[in-house]
Amino acid sequence: MPVVTANNIQLYYEVSGEGEAVLLMHGHPFDHTMWNPQIAVFSRYYKVVAPDLRGYGKSSLPSSGITRFEDYATDALALMDELKIQNFHVAGLSQGGQFIMEIFRQAPHRVKSLIFCDTFASLDTPEAKQARYAAAERMESEGMGGYANESIHKMIKADHVQSMPAVAELVMNMMLHTSPAAAATAMRARCERIDYLHKVLPDIDIPALIIVGRQDEFTPVAKAQEIQQNVQGSKLVIIEDAGHMPNLEHPDEFNKIVLGFLERISHRQGSPL
Repeated sequence: MPVVTANNIQLYYEVSGEGEAVLLMHGHPFDHTMWNPQIAVFSRYYKVVAPDLRGYGKSSLPSSGITRFEDYATDALALMDELKIQNFHVAGLSQGGQFIMEIFRQAPHRVKSLIFCDTFASLDTPEAKQARYAAAERMESEGMGGYANESIHKMIKADHVQSMPAVAELVMNMMLHTSPAAAATAMRARCERIDYLHKVLPDIDIPALIIVGRQDEFTPVAKAQEIQQNVQGSKLVIIEDAGHMPNLEHPDEFNKIVLGFLERISHRQGSPL
């Protein structure tokens, strides 16, 4: 099993393909398998690195129980060090999108491009922050079942729960199999993140792509537009008929958008499009 030791945790990851590296940071409360449709296609042209973030999937939490928001990015950078990958493209969905903002903050010289998927950069309102803390408490006391059942119709577009049963099953299984401690840890860490909208995004000087589902209820189109307005030269693409996980709801369209973006900036020969 491919595992590296970083920051007192065991970090599981999968690597597929050859070429320029693309790091994929998954959302909450999922694991690296949420990127399966992307790994299968992107790895034909790139070296794809897909870790389970700390506590999720097959990765561990530190025995101390202490995790800062910044640690998720530090873990990923340590993994890329272990793989001897100096420079890379990086994509993140939802909380993964916030983690890639932190990756850029910590190591801007290493990042070739940023792909923000259904995420937001601004701070939580006081009410939203309190709701995160309350959700963390509930996950630890009740497990993931209640959260999963309440969230599935927002994770993907509501009618896709019935019309895309395989997608719904994958999303539900990931949520139900996520460690409540890991999910709660990430929730609390995100409550204490910095204001990336004003402190990091204006410093981004590399190619950036923003993707969002038209019907995303967790991170609406307005939040994607907010990122675009604060990242110079960034491109925003809206995927119709999709909720919070367009990479699973419409993988062919999502993959075409991302590969087209990477093709334009990496000048790779032989476009797949």
